[in-house]
Amino acid sequence: MRPRITPSVIPNLFTSMNMFCGFLSVISAADGNYVYASWLIIVAAIFDALDGLVARLTNSSSELGVELDSLSDIVSFGFAPSFLLYRSYFYSFDVMGIILSSLILIAGGFRLARFNVQLVGFEKSFFLGLPIPSAALTIASFALAYYNNGFAKPYADIIIPMVLILAYLMVSNIRYETFPKFTLKGIKEKPFHFLFLVAAVIAVLVAYKKGLFYVFVFMILIGIFRHFFTMIRNFRKA
Repeated sequence: MRPRITPSVIPNLFTSMNMFCGFLSVISAADGNYVYASWLIIVAAIFDALDGLVARLTNSSSELGVELDSLSDIVSFGFAPSFLLYRSYFYSFDVMGIILSSLILIAGGFRLARFNVQLVGFEKSFFLGLPIPSAALTIASFALAYYNNGFAKPYADIIIPMVLILAYLMVSNIRYETFPKFTLKGIKEKPFHFLFLVAAVIAVLVAYKKGLFYVFVFMILIGIFRHFFTMIRNFRKA
């Protein structure tokens, strides 16, 4: 009798590849290949996006998939970027370097735990706090853009503020919208988001690695500005 392959096996396979890429990223960073380690974080994010897409297409979303996804994310988008930061920059800060580089991992863990506790169903229209893949991709794209046998000034001076801001945003209550589905209905519901994706692709094609970093910075700033705009509007109504 042949073993039965359930539809959930396919998205879980993509999730496993996400975790595997995170593991390879850590190995690459340990060997001093920080550019390759950064690319692997980006590849892990692609698998992370694909597992959700495949789960929706096969109608095979499950609680097991959600938990496996979180475990994969803490490896690929928590531990891998934290280790990348430590090996490429923070190693020279001794104990303080260990603490600072661990903030992405720790804040990301809290972010994922809160997400799982608050998750109702399998579809989300927005995220509360910066998603951990976005934080990891910001770090990976920064390393790709500015690492060249070390981080030269003034880019080295950005690293500590960047880590502190990303860690705070992940555990904050700042709202970040989900990306639109690539359907006519999804584009109609979120036309601005779709235009942003198109502009992001153009920016990456024009500026390549730096363009990728700027895209994530812009996305983060949009969430911050919208949060303060909402606070001011609610204050005026009160």
